[in-house]
Amino acid sequence: MLKICIPIIETTVEKARRSIGEAHQWADLIELRVDYLKKPELKPLMDHGGKSFIVTNRRKEEGGRYEGDERRRFRILREAVELGAQYVDIEVKSSPFFLQDMISNKKRTRMILSFHNFQGTPSPGELRRLYDRMVRWRPDVVKVATLATSWEDNFKVLSLIPYARKEKQKIVAFCMGEKGRMSRIFAPMMGAGWTYASLNRNRISAPGQLTVTELREIWERLR
Repeated sequence: MLKICIPIIETTVEKARRSIGEAHQWADLIELRVDYLKKPELKPLMDHGGKSFIVTNRRKEEGGRYEGDERRRFRILREAVELGAQYVDIEVKSSPFFLQDMISNKKRTRMILSFHNFQGTPSPGELRRLYDRMVRWRPDVVKVATLATSWEDNFKVLSLIPYARKEKQKIVAFCMGEKGRMSRIFAPMMGAGWTYASLNRNRISAPGQLTVTELREIWERLR
């Protein structure tokens, strides 16, 4: 089954609740981008359920908006675990102390260990070595997103999907940027857990992201 995750990038809880309601008809998963919220409140958003949530509090260095203390950043991720979020997304470049603490105390929540490179795409060998380092943390899902500066970069990143599947490791892997769009389309077809798509052109959370209607139309044509 081809799955779509829709990111919620609103600045207030009220707007986020409206967007969650709008996303329900399209999404298999909903990503709560807590780093966009001026006053982060998880409970009223997760109570607006019906879908599985990924809770993310992305650092500015990796394309997010969070610029504060790491201890405070992880506090909201721990709250997501306590509230029963299906997934929490943690960057592999995070503090090893907080990373280990989250993985050791995840309860029923599944951990997504993520890597983002907004400058380019490493070589296939570097990507595999990165993947091998990431799986040592024993995450439930490995996520790798890099910027495509050439069409060939799509194939480099997509090659991680069969590599991970041989090890029975769940993975989400795609390229960002205009040249990376094809990887967003084909990743789920190759066995990635899901791909990301926005509600509309004004709610794009990363460069090159398609809207959910664009993505579904393309998949329909490819069937």
